[in-house]
Amino acid sequence: MILSNYYYYFQSALSPEVCNSIIELGKNKLIEQQKSGEGTTAVTFGQSQKGNDNRQPIADVDWHQLIQQYPDKTPDQIKDLFYNRDSEAAWLRDQWIYDLIWPYIHKANKESGWLFEFAGAEAFQFTKYSSGGFYNWHNDGGSDHTQIFKKYIDGVTPDGPHYTRNNSQVGNVRKLSLTINLNAPGEYEGGDLKFDLGPHCEGERYQICQEIRPQGSIVLFPSFVAHQVTPVKTGTRYSLVLWVHGRPFK
Repeated sequence: MILSNYYYYFQSALSPEVCNSIIELGKNKLIEQQKSGEGTTAVTFGQSQKGNDNRQPIADVDWHQLIQQYPDKTPDQIKDLFYNRDSEAAWLRDQWIYDLIWPYIHKANKESGWLFEFAGAEAFQFTKYSSGGFYNWHNDGGSDHTQIFKKYIDGVTPDGPHYTRNNSQVGNVRKLSLTINLNAPGEYEGGDLKFDLGPHCEGERYQICQEIRPQGSIVLFPSFVAHQVTPVKTGTRYSLVLWVHGRPFK
C-alpha cells in the first residue's frame, strides 16, 4: 500500500512527570508478574524470543538474507537457530492512560490522511529493553480477512497469532500501532525505532525515526509497516506500545 505518510508523530506530547509515572507502573507490573510466576519475557508468535536454548540473537538482519546464507535449510530450520527479540514486557490497562492517548490516535489518523476505521484498542504493552536488547524486523499484524482475530477457548484452540481472549478484538485486525518513548534524553544509546518502507518507496527505504527521541514523544504508523528496534548499546530503554484494531481492509 502506497501512503503519503508512513508514520505520524507528536514530539514531547507527554510531560516527564507522566512518563515517569508510566515507567513506575510498568516496573511494578513486571515485579508482580515475576512474583506470580507469569514471567516477563516479551514473546513472539513462533517462540522466537530470547529463551534458555542455544539460539543466537539476530538483529537488524532481514530473514531473506538468512535464507540465502543457509541454502540447505528450510525457513523453519533457520528460525530455530536464532531469536528475533530480547526484551521484557508487562500489560497496563489503566483508563487514565487511554484517556490521555486516545485524542492523539484520532488526530494522527485524520491528519496523516489514513482515515482508517477502527473499533478499539488492546492493552498497553510496557516494554523494557536492557543493554543488548532488541526486536528484529517484524510487522504487528496482517490486514486482510484471513488474519482476523478469533475467540480463544481454553483447551480447545491453539496458541497463535490469530486467537484472542479479548472479545472486542474478535473479527478484527490490528490497523494502527503506537509507540511512546518514556525515557529522558541520554538515558540510553542505540535502541532506535527503524522503519522499512519497502524497496520501491521514494527516497530512503530504511528510516530511523529520530522524531521519537525526545521524552514523551508519540509515533503512530499502520500496523502492516515493517519496523524494528535496533540493539540498545548502553542504558535501558522504556517504551509504551498500543495496537488499535478494526475490521479488515476491503
